[in-house]
Amino acid sequence: MGVTVEVHQVYKYPFEQVVASFLRKYPNPMDKNVISVKTVEEKRDVSTGIIYRKRIAICQNVVPEILRKVSILKVPSIQLEEESWLNPQERNMAIQSHCLTWTQYASMKEESVFRESMENPNWTEFVQRGRISITGAGFLNCLLETFASAFLRQGAQKGIRIMEMLLKEQCGAPSAE
Repeated sequence: MGVTVEVHQVYKYPFEQVVASFLRKYPNPMDKNVISVKTVEEKRDVSTGIIYRKRIAICQNVVPEILRKVSILKVPSIQLEEESWLNPQERNMAIQSHCLTWTQYASMKEESVFRESMENPNWTEFVQRGRISITGAGFLNCLLETFASAFLRQGAQKGIRIMEMLLKEQCGAPSAE
């Protein structure tokens, strides 16, 4: 089956400031679930100028305690891999993330894009689509997908709030024009 969550946000800040804030977003006291984020690979394509990054995030296991009675869910942390392609000339950054934990039982994938807003070149549009599918947990599949859907939705909204806060702290008031 699976569940999908989509988010759309316009940040009233220039693309370069939004991307810089995104790359510094975690760890952050506003989201204690993200323990660490480490860049494991970074390279620039000299012909295109595109910067490729691979980062690994370690997050606390947020599965409710009652569900952790199932042995496969009883892990202290979850690992996520994020790959991004930043194109400074075209002012866009594509991001793909997936979960490295529980891969035999669950698939979690997110695709995100930051790009210059069509409405205003000093604003940045953010679009994210996340999908979670759970298999191999029998009758718990549906319950876990429902929890995951709510968690993804709340996480996306929390991520937007953190970005807005960081942008305001680092860049001042948003650009109205």
